[in-house]
Amino acid sequence: MSTKEKISEELLLEEKVVKQNEIVLFNDEVNTFDHVIETLIAVCDHTPEQAEQCSLIVHYNGKCTVKTGEYNDLEPQCSGLLQAGLSAEIV
Repeated sequence: MSTKEKISEELLLEEKVVKQNEIVLFNDEVNTFDHVIETLIAVCDHTPEQAEQCSLIVHYNGKCTVKTGEYNDLEPQCSGLLQAGLSAEIV
C-alpha cells in the first residue's frame, strides 16, 4: 500500500457522520413578502437575493428549506423565525 493510499484511508476513517437538519418555512396568509424577506436576512443571515427567492418558493410551493445544519445551530434561528410570526419547523 502506498503512502498516499494509507493517508487517504486514515482520513476516511476519521470522518464523523453529522446529522443534518433543515429549517422548513411554511406559507401563510398573514405575513407580507417584505416581512418574510427582512426576517430571513436578519435571522438566517440570508442575502437579499436568497431571502427573496425563498419567499417566492414558499409562496408558490407552500414551503421551502431556508437553512441546513446541525440541530443546535438551527434551533435559535428557528425560534427567531417563530418569534417574528413566521411558520417554521426543524426537520
